[in-house]
Amino acid sequence: MSLTASEQIARFVVAFGPDRLSASLRAACGRSLVDLHAAAIAGWEEPAAERVRQYVASLAGDSGVARYWRGGRGSLEGAALANGVAAHVLDYDDVSSPMRGHPGVAIWPALLALGEARKVSGDQLASAFVVGFEVIVKLSRAMAVKHYARGWHSTSSIGTIGSAVACAHLLQLDAVRIVNAIGLAVAQTAGTRQNFGTDAKAFQAGQANAAALRAALLAETGFSASPAALDGDVGYVSLYGAGEDLSAQLADLGREPLELERSGVEVKKYPLCYATHRMLDGLLDLRAAHGLTLADVERVDVRVSRDALAPLIHHRPQSGLEAKFSMEYAAAAALHDGDVKLSSFLDSAVMRPEIQAFLPKVSAREEGETLMPRWAEVAALRKDGVTLSTRVETLRGSAEKPLSDDELLRKVKDCYDFGGCRIDAARFLDESMRMDCCDVSHLLPVEA
Repeated sequence: MSLTASEQIARFVVAFGPDRLSASLRAACGRSLVDLHAAAIAGWEEPAAERVRQYVASLAGDSGVARYWRGGRGSLEGAALANGVAAHVLDYDDVSSPMRGHPGVAIWPALLALGEARKVSGDQLASAFVVGFEVIVKLSRAMAVKHYARGWHSTSSIGTIGSAVACAHLLQLDAVRIVNAIGLAVAQTAGTRQNFGTDAKAFQAGQANAAALRAALLAETGFSASPAALDGDVGYVSLYGAGEDLSAQLADLGREPLELERSGVEVKKYPLCYATHRMLDGLLDLRAAHGLTLADVERVDVRVSRDALAPLIHHRPQSGLEAKFSMEYAAAAALHDGDVKLSSFLDSAVMRPEIQAFLPKVSAREEGETLMPRWAEVAALRKDGVTLSTRVETLRGSAEKPLSDDELLRKVKDCYDFGGCRIDAARFLDESMRMDCCDVSHLLPVEA
């Protein structure tokens, strides 16, 4: 009798261990962790992050076993939820192109809370992240394009499953309990792109962590779920996807190169939706090369690959959250400011009269038959009639063109400064990239 998808995943998870971790895999885990932590610190005082901490504080039985990343303690689920919301609220956290979502924020808050409570080693933590990332990307390769196009927020709707697997690995559950954890994750997975531009988008990312913990911890007790929860007749793929066959992708689980090296973690250079980043790279290059300003430009026309515009649902944004999902605002801010940074998404920055007046002068359309390989072409028509254009295929910060450690460090320091937090970023990055040298309780930095 053939194995179900959940059983295939469980077999991989049980067989995987820290002995599979190369120095490059550990370094990739560390870079992902530091990038996510920085995004959380920068977003700590955002209204959505404050509101969720108020909610968590109101819960009965808040046992204080896991740290909030900016001080204080909460329950496992409470800390994972609060840290996850803070890490995603600015939309500055890492990306996976196959996932069409954010893997780090779906996994790290749950793993760190659980790892701290169970006093695990840094190597165990890294191994769990690699496992969760591997499962997320394999599932995504099989189904994410159509899944995302239907409106699912894959950070939470796929991320919850990978995060639950990561937590189950950290708990060293047996295969039966891992299968149950996957089924319990499926029972909770959700998230819609309709919520983009609101507090709920960050909540969906935080909730993926709380749900994953709940799934793994219930499975640890022996709580059962269907072994066919993923690929049964009325399982996850039938309901959330288009009935895709997962077997080919899952057959490659754990084969070299692992997905953390093959597809990699993509680090965001700009704090807004990744779908704008190729356009921004191109437009900022044109601005630098030709001395463009907003006042010089009559209009901007953007062409992108098929389905690339799906998350950009706000064409006339009125707030910073909405502006993070607006091609029009991204182009206007880049031309006006010469950069797109954290301060670009203050509500007051979005509502600048000259910016609002320029929004109708930006157009974007999709071309071609497929999303991959992704590309963007941007053309700026100057008021003197000259058109300047460029095409961008490989993003700065992508797996093909990663940020250097120094470039990542500059981003991390900027996030800590924005959050008013005094953390030795260089030391944190160095220690995280050598995660085997410490346990979880000593890994997360404290403010000086």
